[in-house]
Amino acid sequence: MEAILVKSVENSLTQFLLKNAIFLCERLCAEFPSEVNLQLLARCYLNNNQAYCAYHILKGTEEPQSRYLFAFSCFQMDLLSEAEAALVPGNQPDSEVPNGASGHYLLGLIYRYTDRKENSVKHLKKALSIDPLFWTAYEELCMLGAAEEAAAVFSRAAVSHVQKYYFGHESKYLHTIYEDQSSGDARNLVLENENVNLKYLQEHNLRDISQDFHETAVPAVQPGNPSRKLSVNSTPSAMLTQVWGRLFSDSGPRRSPRLAAMRAKSNVLQLEGDGRCVSSSAKSNSSSFGSSVVCREQNSGTCLDACDDASSHHTTTSYASSLGSDRFLEHERENMKLSGLAEDGAKIISGISDALSLLSLLGEGYRLLCLYRCEESLEVYQKLSHKQYNTGWVLSQVGRTYYELVDYMNAEYAFRLSHQYFPYNLEGMDIYSSVLYHLQEEMKLSHLAQELISIDRLAPQSWCTIGNCYSLQKDHETAIKSFSRAIHLNSRHAYAFTLLGHECSALEEYENGVKCFQRALSVDSRHYSAWYGLGLIYLRQEKLEFAQHHFQNAFYINPRSSVILCYIGITLHELKRDEEALEVMEKAILADERNPLPLYQKAKILVSLEKFDEALKVLEELKEYVPHESCIYAMIGKIYEQQQKYDAAIFHFGLALDLNPNALDAATMKAAMENLLLNCRIHDDL
Repeated sequence: MEAILVKSVENSLTQFLLKNAIFLCERLCAEFPSEVNLQLLARCYLNNNQAYCAYHILKGTEEPQSRYLFAFSCFQMDLLSEAEAALVPGNQPDSEVPNGASGHYLLGLIYRYTDRKENSVKHLKKALSIDPLFWTAYEELCMLGAAEEAAAVFSRAAVSHVQKYYFGHESKYLHTIYEDQSSGDARNLVLENENVNLKYLQEHNLRDISQDFHETAVPAVQPGNPSRKLSVNSTPSAMLTQVWGRLFSDSGPRRSPRLAAMRAKSNVLQLEGDGRCVSSSAKSNSSSFGSSVVCREQNSGTCLDACDDASSHHTTTSYASSLGSDRFLEHERENMKLSGLAEDGAKIISGISDALSLLSLLGEGYRLLCLYRCEESLEVYQKLSHKQYNTGWVLSQVGRTYYELVDYMNAEYAFRLSHQYFPYNLEGMDIYSSVLYHLQEEMKLSHLAQELISIDRLAPQSWCTIGNCYSLQKDHETAIKSFSRAIHLNSRHAYAFTLLGHECSALEEYENGVKCFQRALSVDSRHYSAWYGLGLIYLRQEKLEFAQHHFQNAFYINPRSSVILCYIGITLHELKRDEEALEVMEKAILADERNPLPLYQKAKILVSLEKFDEALKVLEELKEYVPHESCIYAMIGKIYEQQQKYDAAIFHFGLALDLNPNALDAATMKAAMENLLLNCRIHDDL
């Protein structure tokens, strides 16, 4: 009954019949109480998003798997200290982390979210060393800025770790294949395995059996090998023919040329009625197995034609006697299994290598993106095959890369393709909504929000998109509610905290904004947007030292950001450190020549230093990039006003007003024009 119930529960889990699985597993635990069965019940509840049930079921259990499941339940409930204690008991600090790679990965996440980066990196690397295909462990290391180059992590050396982790006891054979592939001798491995029987017979000197082979019963083949099963009534001749045919069957394109030649020779082998193996072309001259010719490589000039009479007779006797031996048949079956394993092993090694090569490209692209080396990241992603490039995850990462480069047009295109081809994949859609926000694409943003909420109204990405939609419409109160909803759905969504922080700042709720940005950093200490957001708040509050500190922290994470460099320069300018500010602005201009903000701020600093001609030169250059920005013409007007060129000043203030500035700037410019007109009249009167 217990086995039946267990099988039924597992089947229900496989078929996602979670309610049925829970019901049956409760019956199982009632009838057969054991910790193993409790683990199964905990799995049922965890699959049904009822972590609190698994928590209470497993509390106080001691088995490693129970501790892992309990820790996972605690992690889901944000009880990180209890989760850590389950994985690393306080009274057993040197105990092994349960569940191998998964246990180390979970412990790495716990340390990450409790701000212990060094420990987090240690356990994430341990998880990856156990299982090199553990992608999310490498992903976390990238986000922590601690990942090694992907080529080193997903290298050929990792093949042995993969085969050990996923293929267990077969790994020694696969390791042999891998080593032979590395040295260029993989093609000969099958041949060497097939000749093991000869070596075995010679080493063990099997004794003769006087009974007729036809009276020898053939033992059943071990379970798990039905295709190799031999009938008890099989004759020795038929049996040996099957064994020989198996050993020298065609193995496809990976077969060695010399083995193919050997196979051609083996086709002429026949069995005498007394069990002796002879060549059909040399019956009259040979009566022993040792006289049959097995060809080697042509360029070696050697053949195993025959041994001396004594050796030949000994081999024949041993070989013939072993045919009726259970021990020999067992060895033959193992030999056939090894031969088949060599064939399958070569395919496995090839598959592992291909998988690691793919992860190497994906991993390097993601690592470079997390280091904000965006151009290099794009180059790596472009090396992917067409099939892999045009997947939801890759297109989203490409979109994010362009977003970090402030190339919103290309970012929008990549995200649009991702959403068009994979509408069910919401990964990156929150960033896509920010791209549309910056492009002022109100209709597209509204349509995206409606689509995402219809796909999954419980996804934080959906509510971040809704929040951006309302923010673009200047409905900040509703935007705040939407971002708060996203956080409620996922309390570890750092980007949602950041968006909420910016929205609070827009309403001048600076205290709440600071809390939101700090919460984002508690989730991800390398989330540079949160450091940048804190810097903006302190800059607006004129807490300039704090502002500089936080902008500098953002710069350490993303040293290629033109925007961050620009705000460092603005802060230095406010601190009256204008020469330093100009140097930083030059760096910001070089970091992104398409970004007009550093040029504008450079002109502003030059004006404050009364270097009007240099400032005008910068502003004339800036007009080429952004010809419809009213603030540029307004600043030119102010420069001409300082130079007492009143007509030119009035003209440029007029151009600025024609470009529809905001109400406050418009009022300021109108007042300046009135003063200029008054000055012109006074000048004319004089």
